[in-house]
Amino acid sequence: MTKHAGFPTDEAVTAVAAPAPVGLHFTPFPPPKAAARDCKNLPPLHVDLAAPAARFESMKASSPRRASDAELGDWMEMHPSALAAFEAALGAAKGKQIVMFLDYDGTLSPIVEDPDSAVMSEEMRDAVRRVAEHFPTAIVSGRGRDKVFNFVKLNELYYAGSHGMDIQGPAKQSNKHFQANGEEEVVHYQAGSEFLPVIEEVYRTLTAKMECIAGAKVEHNKYCLSVHFRCVQEEEWNAVDEEVRSVLKEYPDLTLTNGRMVLEIRPSIKWDKGKALEFLLKSLGYAGRSDVFPIYIGDDRTDEDAFKVLRGMGRGIGILVSKFPKETAASYSLRDPAEVKEFLCKMVKIKGDGPVKQMNDLVVHVDH
Repeated sequence: MTKHAGFPTDEAVTAVAAPAPVGLHFTPFPPPKAAARDCKNLPPLHVDLAAPAARFESMKASSPRRASDAELGDWMEMHPSALAAFEAALGAAKGKQIVMFLDYDGTLSPIVEDPDSAVMSEEMRDAVRRVAEHFPTAIVSGRGRDKVFNFVKLNELYYAGSHGMDIQGPAKQSNKHFQANGEEEVVHYQAGSEFLPVIEEVYRTLTAKMECIAGAKVEHNKYCLSVHFRCVQEEEWNAVDEEVRSVLKEYPDLTLTNGRMVLEIRPSIKWDKGKALEFLLKSLGYAGRSDVFPIYIGDDRTDEDAFKVLRGMGRGIGILVSKFPKETAASYSLRDPAEVKEFLCKMVKIKGDGPVKQMNDLVVHVDH
């Protein structure tokens, strides 16, 4: 059904022109094309220019690139399609409880030019809803938790926003999986709350700075900030990087990482999507158990922390969503959200007469 004969030379980006919802902390998008970087009155930058070429190459590495047939063939051997190899991918899940972890942008919704418009389809929402009926399911995103919930709008899920620093479980009446740990307390966790005033201050400063760079956008995700440069001309990428770093020099307790065409700013604490995965497994009563099979699907560099945790556990699988070969700790791959939806629909069938029926009822019925 799914063919992987070749990748397109450029990743498609859906452009949606829509006004930002009222009340969200976003800079206007997109800025006027005439907004060139000509802010002469700004003070000179005092930036650590050590290895600027390396930083630029790191930013380029986060953008789509062309892949040769040889590259693709070798990469697909190491990271086969989770659809084409569905039975093999889930073979180790036989007799175990599956727990689903899903990134949002680029996984459940397409990557779009305007982050405000990254809306998931009703078909995808239905697929996620049906998966959550059978397996504990969490959305783990760099977006703010409330923002992700407003996109997904499913009460029965666990939500881990701000790269897992802000976690909320479903209300009791919506949660069918309390029996797993015998507890009936709603899961709730927040890491780094003391950084909120600093994050707000940096947001205001960066918003003003980015007004000078056409296409740059600062997104406020409560516990972290995202500086998007997808719509910035490549010759201005270094300018984005330098502006951000000049601000962060005054905030040593914040750290800067690269994502998919985005610079991520967050507190310098030992917490990431991998830690969020471990926390949720513990909250569900699955920590250290051999009868659990986590599946994590994501498309970004920040999802690698979760893939690495799964490899370290020696249980479960990571699935990278990508149309291009990338270095990853994931075991399998899917090309785009359309294939993610197809994979989730196949997961639902393991409760019926789908392919896993032939695998002697893969899942232990600890839910419901």
